[in-house]
Amino acid sequence: MTGSQDVAARLARVEGVRWSALAGDVDSGKVLFELDSGRVQDTASVGKIFLLHRLLAEVDDGRRSLEDRVTRRPVEWMDNSGLWYLLQADELSLYDLAALIGAVSDNAATNTLVREIGIEAVHSHTVAMGYRHSGLDDWVRWPIPPGAPRTLSHATAADLVRFCARLVTRADLSASSSDTLQRWLGAGMDLSMVASAFGLDPLAHYFFDRDIWLWNKTGTISTVRADTGVVMSPTRRIAYAVLANWDRGEADPRDEVLAAMRDAGEAIREELVV
Repeated sequence: MTGSQDVAARLARVEGVRWSALAGDVDSGKVLFELDSGRVQDTASVGKIFLLHRLLAEVDDGRRSLEDRVTRRPVEWMDNSGLWYLLQADELSLYDLAALIGAVSDNAATNTLVREIGIEAVHSHTVAMGYRHSGLDDWVRWPIPPGAPRTLSHATAADLVRFCARLVTRADLSASSSDTLQRWLGAGMDLSMVASAFGLDPLAHYFFDRDIWLWNKTGTISTVRADTGVVMSPTRRIAYAVLANWDRGEADPRDEVLAAMRDAGEAIREELVV
């Protein structure tokens, strides 16, 4: 990898993979790399950021408190991604639900919060912010029943970079809510993709380490790898989104995809020290 100008070519060399990728300096607007940034992709769990944003918008409006408590229902139980399905507590605060979603992309917490907020409210909020090609499509369910959305979320890299830049600059939420959402995402434990290049502790990387401060949200299913967030040095802030989709088949490009995403992260890291 020799720099950000090579990232698009590096991604495009991975056979059988559809990409949407973009990285840019939050403050100067400089584009570091771009590849089909307007392509709509399946983003798996990434769309949970729109749910968390809607929750905090309602907090800012005085309609909710993060101290409000909710009880999960049996139908909302979902294992795999998350921790709540392993915990004894059936009742949590809205704050704790959101923290679980930010830290471990908790599916059970997502389902309970979607029921509490309402998927249509999330949809309308997302569109009102100007994201017409991105959003959270459904709550988490498996198997997916007939008639339900086939994806949990969808997005373009351009929309996600805009979302991240507006969050870090406190453009849409109050200062306290913007900081809260970044803190939830800063607890994210999945550094397997773009963020793998930064060499950070997966369990503790909020605030500076190696002069790098990161928050991000990822999405993973068998045919998707998606990573979006903001990575900062003491002098620069770079928002990025790298989204990979492929079809099920005999050849699984996962290892090549992850290597290419790491190369994208290496290019971002090089820019941070310029």
